[in-house]
Amino acid sequence: MSKLIFSEQEVKRLRKNIYVKNVSHKAITYTLEFKKKFIEDYNNNELPRYIFEKYSFDVDTIGMERVKSASKRWRKAFNNNSDLGLVDRRKGASGRPLVRTLTSQEEIERLNAKIKFLKMENDFLKKLDKIERGDA
Repeated sequence: MSKLIFSEQEVKRLRKNIYVKNVSHKAITYTLEFKKKFIEDYNNNELPRYIFEKYSFDVDTIGMERVKSASKRWRKAFNNNSDLGLVDRRKGASGRPLVRTLTSQEEIERLNAKIKFLKMENDFLKKLDKIERGDA
C-alpha cells in the first residue's frame, strides 16, 4: 500500500470517477470493469500511466507508485486466473464471523471444504511422520 494519504477533496474527486468502487484516505478499490479495460489496453501496448489518465484518473494525485503496483498485481492475477484473477474477493474473506444463517447448500459446501482441508492436513502429517522416522 502506498504511504500517500489523500485529502478530503481528493477523496471526493476520486469517488466521482465511475471506475472507483471505493476510496478512503489511504486506499482505492477499482471496479472490475476498469481492471479488465486496463488489461486489454496494456495488452495493446499502452503504458500504465496513459491508461489511468485515459480513464480520468489524475496520476499525480494517486501517485505513480500506486499505478505501478496495481498494474503489476493485476497483470499477475490475470496471467494466473484470467478474468477471475481480477475479482475482488476480500468481502468474502474479511475474517469477520458470518451474521446470517447459512442455507443447507452453503452449509454443505462449507463442511465439504473443511473436510478437504482436514484430509490434506492429515496427509501432510502422515508424510512428515514418515520423513521423521526415515521411511521416506
